[in-house]
Amino acid sequence: MRTILITFTIAAATALAIQWSAPITAIGQQRGATPAAPPAAAAPAAPAEPAPKMADGRPDLSGVWWTGGDVGGRGYRGGQLVTFNSLYKPEVTEAAKKLSDRNDPTLKCVPTALGTLNVHMFDVGAVGQIVATPKFVVMLTETFHGYRIIPTDGRKHREEVPPSYRGDAVGHWEGDVFVVETKNFTDDTWMSAEGRVSPHSDELRLVERYRRVDKNTLEIEATVYDPKVLTGPWTVPKKSLVLAPFDQIMPLICSGVETQALMDAAATQPAK
Repeated sequence: MRTILITFTIAAATALAIQWSAPITAIGQQRGATPAAPPAAAAPAAPAEPAPKMADGRPDLSGVWWTGGDVGGRGYRGGQLVTFNSLYKPEVTEAAKKLSDRNDPTLKCVPTALGTLNVHMFDVGAVGQIVATPKFVVMLTETFHGYRIIPTDGRKHREEVPPSYRGDAVGHWEGDVFVVETKNFTDDTWMSAEGRVSPHSDELRLVERYRRVDKNTLEIEATVYDPKVLTGPWTVPKKSLVLAPFDQIMPLICSGVETQALMDAAATQPAK
């Protein structure tokens, strides 16, 4: 059984700013928390195995996906994070200046609308799981009890459901690419976390494109639309994920108790 040590780290700098470097900053040894050994001489790479197929012939997106390691562990590749803040309308930029770490909804276990690493199924973590069938694709998030059940038949969005943190998602196939459109979000979450002020409106719409390149590689492209707050669409930098060496995610509980120290620290910051 994989073990987990969840630690919430507060770095008290001279200004008592919190370092929300990730809600989960250390993961157990089975996820590679120890430093990597010096690499041996590289052997010639074997040809990549092709992507598996479902019964209907479509690519099977199933698996546990990460960047190569969990947060704080060996192999983790968060990369340079790019945001869309430069696309905010002037009035939104001014309003955002009044927000800070203390306003971050994830401190109260509220999920993000996109994700800290700009991967929706990661939310504030770095591990997600896909369970694919010909009728539905289910995306499970290891943090904050998150999930999406996405129909694959190209149906329209449900009009009768109320807005939610994660929105309403529908999908369809374009060749070997699974396209997901998510909308009907509430406007009380942020796009990201860790103190990255990133509000959005209830007109947020997210279009993602998932392509399983081969057995071990999943590429994700996404575009963010929010005409109420952005001057134009934001193209999310392409993410390339790898298949994790285990086949189930773990439930990382967030009830507010775990984040209380972070909330207390954030509360000491002066309001802008």
